[in-house]
Amino acid sequence: MTKQKNKQKNIVPPEGITELLLHACCAPCSSAIVEWLLLHDIRPTIYYYNPNIYPLEEYEIRKTESKRHAEALGLRWIDDDYNHNEWLEAIKGMENEPERGSRCLCCFKLRLVATAVKAKSLGIKHFATTLASSRWKSLAQIEEAGLWAQNSVPGTEFWAQNWRKDGLQERRNQLLREYDFYNQLYCGCEFSMSALQKNEMTSAEYCCSEK
Repeated sequence: MTKQKNKQKNIVPPEGITELLLHACCAPCSSAIVEWLLLHDIRPTIYYYNPNIYPLEEYEIRKTESKRHAEALGLRWIDDDYNHNEWLEAIKGMENEPERGSRCLCCFKLRLVATAVKAKSLGIKHFATTLASSRWKSLAQIEEAGLWAQNSVPGTEFWAQNWRKDGLQERRNQLLREYDFYNQLYCGCEFSMSALQKNEMTSAEYCCSEK
């Protein structure tokens, strides 16, 4: 596997960081980020917490791919509980919100506060998320959710980074092919699946399309 050595222009790590709890939404979105971190002497622990994913079979496929990727690199990988009903309760009343609306912000907050709690329990100060690698997610929402999680869990610090910079988007697509990752066509929940089926968005507009 040929590694991409990126010039450090737009990706600027927190001062003194050597380890990171990285919330991973899936293996394809994690791959280039993890590679960049390791090349810059930051060791990530991969935290897989995605109760939004539906159905369970889809969740298991994405989980297996994330674990396979971490194990291939000798990284610690943590799977948290899958409770889709709890997630549905959290976003109740927002089911008909459009993609990138209030439901997505609520979803990000739920997942990132869990990440902050896990980081603190592990003694890892900094946490980040691969959600910020997608061109079709709102970076403003992700940053808002991450800072909210940081403020909710004292002693943690959210690394608000646009992971689309410095060639990582292109590298992600290369690694997707090199690892032969499963490449999903919708963000995860039944509502994003429904939006795709209703042709409100095309498959190219979802997080793991190469286009």
